[in-house]
Amino acid sequence: MKIKSRKELLIIIPAYNEEKNISMLLDKLEQPEIAEIADILVMNDASSDATNWITKERKHELVTHVFNLGYGSALQLGYKYAIRRGYQYVIQMDADGQHDVCNVKQLYQALKTKDEDGNYPDIVLGSRFMDGSGYYPVGVIRKMAVKLFRGMIYLATGRKIADPTTGLQGLSRRAVLFYSKYNHFDDKYPDANMIMQMLMLGFRVKEIPAVMHLRTEGVSMHSGLKPVVYMFRMTFSIIAVWIRIKCLKIDVGAADEKKV
Repeated sequence: MKIKSRKELLIIIPAYNEEKNISMLLDKLEQPEIAEIADILVMNDASSDATNWITKERKHELVTHVFNLGYGSALQLGYKYAIRRGYQYVIQMDADGQHDVCNVKQLYQALKTKDEDGNYPDIVLGSRFMDGSGYYPVGVIRKMAVKLFRGMIYLATGRKIADPTTGLQGLSRRAVLFYSKYNHFDDKYPDANMIMQMLMLGFRVKEIPAVMHLRTEGVSMHSGLKPVVYMFRMTFSIIAVWIRIKCLKIDVGAADEKKV
């Protein structure tokens, strides 16, 4: 029996009832230019549709939750999987087709490129709002949230992040290992709060332009009144992160190379 060789890059795809989108996404990820550099892990968060069976039929790695645990929990379990299996890099992307597959190689290359000081980034953010990004329309509430979170991150860290709500991210093993540990990652809405946390702790965060599209099928986790709830929850979560690190000094020094 031939053992499948493992790549150094794992693409983690959290999925909840995405049967209308995931086949198209996997079609693109199975093209040689991506398949030769990355393995795929689908985190099926207790979908009630055929998401599970579609992934199994395509013979990709699959973890299925018995109960719906939420987006953050799906990601964190994926991080634990990546660490256990020895992957050096992770790219997380959504199952709904909003994250164009063309971004994978760009994120991967950025993770493996040193900065002017000779250091590799810990996190590479795929941004919708930089020069070179494709056009991406944003609703009023989402636009307000982006501006608010940009401001809060800048006040706390001095860093300007163009797209603090992006779910398209590349992570080094160092960042994945930190996120995989208890109480280091938001199990519901990991977003701007996690970016601010990692900046405040001294992890190296880079942002590059990305191509993204609007969802065409299925229901977004930010539909209806959920964006309003999300904005308030994220605001309080960002404040909690600031208090946790700035005042209580929890995890300060975590980015020290010797500790991670």
